[in-house]
Amino acid sequence: MGGKQMDKGFWREIWQDHCGKITGALAGFVAGVLIIIFGFFQTLFLILCIAIGYTIGKRIDEKDDIMDVLDRFLPPGYHR
Repeated sequence: MGGKQMDKGFWREIWQDHCGKITGALAGFVAGVLIIIFGFFQTLFLILCIAIGYTIGKRIDEKDDIMDVLDRFLPPGYHR
């Protein structure tokens, strides 16, 4: 049982000390794979869609009004 506890602490310490490097390396790897599979512009479009979806979802989680969020992204007069 002591080995699992030590492993958990070890990985937590590694994550705390190197989370930016680990996240950056994983993001670079995923971006590289997506570019190889889909091509540059399709990957760029996918990343843009993910960023927009994340932003809208974050605003919804923060209890912002969905219509206010959509008003920021969509042109005026899109709804009646």
